[in-house]
Amino acid sequence: MTSEDIKNLILEIIKDIDDEADFEGLDHDKALRDQLELDSMDFLDIVMELRKRHKLQIPEEDYPHLATLNSCVNYLQPLLKDA
Repeated sequence: MTSEDIKNLILEIIKDIDDEADFEGLDHDKALRDQLELDSMDFLDIVMELRKRHKLQIPEEDYPHLATLNSCVNYLQPLLKDA
């Protein structure tokens, strides 16, 4: 997967969780939770959806790597290189 594919995947998952999510003006280097008002359950839903769609096991200690859109790409790209 390319970095753009991963960004689109994360945004698609967020849109599935919160269909009113507004991505206009989204800063890819700022925390998604703060910008999109995601709570801890929403964040866990993102992790679970990644597990369901791509069989990814993301350990809890790695959750900070999923804070921003760009950090998601950096963390997930090696894991999804063959997806």
